[in-house]
Amino acid sequence: MKLTVVGCGYLGATHAACMAELGHEVLGMDRDMDKVAILNSGRAPLHERDLDDLIAKHTVSGRLKFTASYAEAAAFADLHFISVGTPQQPGENAYDLNHLFTAVRQLAPRLKGPAVVTVKSTVPVGTAPRVRDLLHECAPAGDAIEVAWNPEFLRESFAIDDTLRPDRLVLGFDTEHSWAEAVLRECFEKIIESGTPTIVTDWATAELAKASANAFLATKISFINAIAEVCEASGADVTTLADILGHDARIGRRGMRPGLGFGGGCLPKDIRGFMARADELGVDQALTILREVDAINNRRRERMVDLAREQLGGNLAGKRITIWGAAFKPDTDDIRDSPALAVAQKLHELGATVTVTDPQAVDNARKTHPELDYIDDPVAAVQDADLLLHLTEWPQFSHVDPSRLASRAASPKVIDGRGTLNTQTWREAGWAVRSLGRS
Repeated sequence: MKLTVVGCGYLGATHAACMAELGHEVLGMDRDMDKVAILNSGRAPLHERDLDDLIAKHTVSGRLKFTASYAEAAAFADLHFISVGTPQQPGENAYDLNHLFTAVRQLAPRLKGPAVVTVKSTVPVGTAPRVRDLLHECAPAGDAIEVAWNPEFLRESFAIDDTLRPDRLVLGFDTEHSWAEAVLRECFEKIIESGTPTIVTDWATAELAKASANAFLATKISFINAIAEVCEASGADVTTLADILGHDARIGRRGMRPGLGFGGGCLPKDIRGFMARADELGVDQALTILREVDAINNRRRERMVDLAREQLGGNLAGKRITIWGAAFKPDTDDIRDSPALAVAQKLHELGATVTVTDPQAVDNARKTHPELDYIDDPVAAVQDADLLLHLTEWPQFSHVDPSRLASRAASPKVIDGRGTLNTQTWREAGWAVRSLGRS
């Protein structure tokens, strides 16, 4: 079948390429002409594992094309996915829905016949009726336009697999028997037939799905990081403790990774947006727990700064600190709300000279934090360092032989903020090692 994807950032570009992989004819639409040119050349405008190859494969096959024209997109198909960004409003917790409603307003006047508009963007509950009303008001086809909700549950660096082989597929509709349901079941036929659990529900439940999932994951991460604080104070080992807890099937080890905490464009934004919407609905006390989840997460960054100050005798002025990591997680160039860069910025403000290295995110980091120094080689980055901080768990960093580094550093001291360095190996190589949640 034919379909369009409006908004070709991280979510949209991935969804468009994966729909082409399922055999559909796909037209991606984005108003950024430079982004469209990059995509039509067979490349992704961001780093995501295997996405370049998938886009190249299907721009060559002819199944995947990109445009900057809403008119072309509206005429191309009767199924439209909207996957624009919904960032956090500046200075507030709430979602900024301007991109979403701009896309709806631009698409609607060009929809002259029956169509299904499916929103994938993460939104506050209660947004779907507003989208429907705007479409019915502005589209020539009026109430022949049906609205569906299909939340995404993508993990950066695993986005393709999460799209083609998801652990669940959620479809939200306004009525029990919707024409849109038949259209989306056809679209996702291969995924459904593979045995993927498919949950058909109402708009509100579908809208809540992504924010609720991220809120729970954030709670799990912050829980183990709160326990890490107790471990540090008592001499316990949080990594071993997490293994002990993880063997309880009701808890599980997956996602419970102690360390510097979470960042990125989803978890922090979604728990804050969830809280803001609960406040608007008059049930803010129900999500009081998320305020502490957010506070614990931010406290991990403060703890890393405190540890760095402690390791350097209480004064950071004039000290040279190397940071391994700029992306908020490995296998991405995404630096949104990056814990590593938040720590780097604070250390710089306290007078340290900070050098950052990262396999993919250096260019993005340099644009937003030009006051920091950057180098591509993690070994060269350690030269003359008074302290090394390991803040993004790239495998490239864990594979570096610490014996190659000790003679380069002014003082062989390292703080492992992600718990993935081999502590024994580093200590045998002459390094003084500290880890969050471990004595």
